[in-house]
Amino acid sequence: MAILLRTDTDAVARLTLNAPGSLNALSDAMLAALAGEFARLEGDRSIRAVVIAGAGKAFCAGHDLKEMTRGRAADDGGAAYFADLFTRCGAVMQAIGRLPQPVIAEVHGVAAAAGCQLVASCDMSVAAPGTRFGVNGVNIGLFCSTPMVALSRNIPRKQAFEMLVTGDFIDAGRAAELGLVNRVAAEGALSEETMALAAKVAAKLGSAVRIGKRAFYEQAQMPLDAAYAYTGEVMVENMLNRDTEEGIAAFIEKRAPEWQQ
Repeated sequence: MAILLRTDTDAVARLTLNAPGSLNALSDAMLAALAGEFARLEGDRSIRAVVIAGAGKAFCAGHDLKEMTRGRAADDGGAAYFADLFTRCGAVMQAIGRLPQPVIAEVHGVAAAAGCQLVASCDMSVAAPGTRFGVNGVNIGLFCSTPMVALSRNIPRKQAFEMLVTGDFIDAGRAAELGLVNRVAAEGALSEETMALAAKVAAKLGSAVRIGKRAFYEQAQMPLDAAYAYTGEVMVENMLNRDTEEGIAAFIEKRAPEWQQ
C-alpha cells in the first residue's frame, strides 16, 4: 500500500498520509512522497485546491523517532543524517507555500511536533473536535526548533513559546482561538467540511488565486511601503487578465462569468 494516497475530485486533490501504524510519522519515505507529489501538483493547472489528511487515528505524530535513532549509528553520531533530515523536512514545508494552489490541512486526533509544523505550514486548516496540537519535543529533550518556524508565524509569540517550552498540547478550540486552525468542524463532519471549503476555493478563478497566494506570502516579508508597491503591481497584473475582465463584466451584468482558466 502506498505511503501517500492521492484522490482527485473535480479540481481538488486530496493527499492522505497513509502510515497509520506510525501515526503517519514524517519518515524519510513520507517526506519523499510528499516532495514528489508537491512537485507534480506545482505544474498541474487542473487542480485548484489541495487537502492533506491522515489515515487512522491521528493526523501526524511528527518525525519517526525510531528511524532517527537508527541514524545515530553512523560514525559521526548521526550529524550528517540529522542535518539532511531537517533540511529535507524544511524543503517540504516550504514547498507548500510555493504551490500555486491553496493547501488545507484536515486534522484529527493528534498533530504533534513536525505534524503540528505541517498544519502550520498549510494555508488553511480544519480540525475535528478533540484534536490535540503540540510541539512537545522538549518533553524528550529535543526542542522543536524547526516546527517553531511555522508555528511562530501562525500564532502569537508568547503562546507559541509557551507551547514550545512546556510541551503542553492545546485542543482544537484553543487552536482556533490562536489562529492555528481556521475552523473546528462539527462532530463527524470533518472531511465534509474540509472538502466543502476546498471546493469553494477551487471554484474561484484559478489564475487570480495563484497570483494572490504568491503575493500573500511575498508581501508578508516586506516593509509596509514595499508591500504596497509590490501588491499594486500584482493588482495591475491581475486586472490585465482576460478572465478578470470577464468576471467584472459578469458582476455588472448580473450573470455567471465564463472563465477560461
